[in-house]
Amino acid sequence: MDKKIQQLSAFSQPADFRGRPGWMVQLWWLTWFFFFRTSPQFMFGFRRWLLRLFGAQIGKKVLIRPSCNITYPWKLTIGNYSWVGDEVVLYTLGPITIGDNVVVSQRSYICTGSHDYQAVAFDIYAKPIVIENEAWLATDVFVAPGVTIGMGAVVGARSSVYKDMPACMICIGNPAKPVKSRI
Repeated sequence: MDKKIQQLSAFSQPADFRGRPGWMVQLWWLTWFFFFRTSPQFMFGFRRWLLRLFGAQIGKKVLIRPSCNITYPWKLTIGNYSWVGDEVVLYTLGPITIGDNVVVSQRSYICTGSHDYQAVAFDIYAKPIVIENEAWLATDVFVAPGVTIGMGAVVGARSSVYKDMPACMICIGNPAKPVKSRI
């Protein structure tokens, strides 16, 4: 086959894709490595302060575990009283908005970016993710770019979410599907 399917030498990152200059990205990664992830479990206020220092919008009494990995905090918004568990990845190539009273359980992966597999240059893109108020993502949930999780929805353990999930529904599977009402 003569036609190239994927030619990575043609890849180029869009201008301002990270949303901040390279030095700030590096400063965040160093801050995360030396201060955020090494902070004791109970220092939720310190981690909120660090995230706000780097441009995140973090609400009141948000609990974020130190093992949480946040790519670009300036693209993160979390409402009041929400919890983000151990080893959660908030891959903020695009904006992530987490509402009030939301639980994102351990090892979940919230992924706003990917590559266009049909583009020879393997173009990168980002789409926002919204997790509305009072939703719960159980352990090890994957959320794909561009998805909205509706208010009060529950996404079951190890589910993969590739399209919007409705409010107040329990959603499970790979791909996740609504199966019954939460109420």
